[in-house]
Amino acid sequence: MSDAIVYVDTAEVREGALEELKAASKRLVDFVDANVPRLIAYNVYLSDDGARMTVVHVHPDSASLEFHMEVAGPVFRQFVELVKLSSIHVYGEPSAKVLKQLHEKARLLGRGAVAVEVEVDARHAGFTRFAIH
Repeated sequence: MSDAIVYVDTAEVREGALEELKAASKRLVDFVDANVPRLIAYNVYLSDDGARMTVVHVHPDSASLEFHMEVAGPVFRQFVELVKLSSIHVYGEPSAKVLKQLHEKARLLGRGAVAVEVEVDARHAGFTRFAIH
């Protein structure tokens, strides 16, 4: 079995966009829940002041993240005017296709940013306990 992949992205919430972002995020979560069945966890977090959004998802393997990016990728366009993506961190070993997809997402949602980091950290040691149904 391939190793799990943990994905974390962070974005600045554009001024005046918080309420629209909250509604769009809930729609995205519902869409992902209905259309990406192998996804283990998918969570959107907002900072107390509403200035920052962090999205965390856990996949059983790189193929699951690749599928997520294919299915949900077109939906990300609705966030262009709501957030400015600042970083994407991937923990695990994503495929070359996933890396390409993540760089495309960074270009789409990082508009106006000096640079959007896409960092990958391979697992050194550890284990994962979860059952996939």
